[in-house]
Amino acid sequence: MSATALSAAAAAAASTRHRSPGARAGAHWSNALFIAPFLVVYGLLLVVPLAKGLWISLQEVDMLSHSAEFVGLRNYHELWADAIFRTAVRNTFAFVLMSTPVFVALGLALALALNRPGRAAATLRAIFFGSSVLSVTIVTLVWKLVLMPHQGLLANMTHALGLPSVSLLTSETWALPMIVVVTVWWIIGLPMMLFLAALQQIPHEVYEAAALDSASRWRTLRHVTLPAIRRTVALVAIVEVILQFQMFGQAHLMTQGGPNDSSRPIVQFIYEAGFQHWTLGYAAAASQVLFAIMLIAMAAQVWARHKEAQ
Repeated sequence: MSATALSAAAAAAASTRHRSPGARAGAHWSNALFIAPFLVVYGLLLVVPLAKGLWISLQEVDMLSHSAEFVGLRNYHELWADAIFRTAVRNTFAFVLMSTPVFVALGLALALALNRPGRAAATLRAIFFGSSVLSVTIVTLVWKLVLMPHQGLLANMTHALGLPSVSLLTSETWALPMIVVVTVWWIIGLPMMLFLAALQQIPHEVYEAAALDSASRWRTLRHVTLPAIRRTVALVAIVEVILQFQMFGQAHLMTQGGPNDSSRPIVQFIYEAGFQHWTLGYAAAASQVLFAIMLIAMAAQVWARHKEAQ
């Protein structure tokens, strides 16, 4: 570097050191302008609706006359005493506990089976992922045709085997598990693709070293593959918990929450309270309870993963 360039750099450094605190503060504020658009959109689309929903949950709102009366925590007290809401909470927790482990385990199994080159694996990946792009209306219509008690595909199979037909969607025992089956069939492609992306990031040299050590497939999976994709496992679990707590369309279109409220989730309860019974404050209170449940569930999951990683 020439002497002229060195002197220019020294002068620039000196001017930076002697810059006034006000000038440095102005530079910091100008840097903050880069994230201002995100903060504005985040506030308008998330923070403001959340605060508005919390305020509405403390009121009794008349949707017809557009009047509102502040009632404090009365909506929450009524929710606590509402047997239908408590059943909806139990159904939602049962649905999440049944579906999330299946998404993680089956998605990982499919990814392990299809993580190989070739047209056959690519075709199967496209088939499994293809159902994820369908709308909930199409999915539920197809499965209602499959599960029709006397003329559906399942009924024809049971008749061919000499077994009586079973109406699964009208059974208090089987209605919710069948919604789990439909949901898994519908969106298993997303966790599969996430696991595939993680598996393809593992260096082949690691597997070659395991093969040189004569490690079995199970030991390779346990000591090489799973530790390498543990962050993706946590990501899939958290994403599925968030999604499945918001389950609505499948139950609403397949069972209408029945029989005897055995498959009614919290979101359907909120929908019915707000748009059928016009109790907007009551529905907003139920929404806040659902938000708190999801927040606690995600925090517990993140804490458990953090403790496991230590």
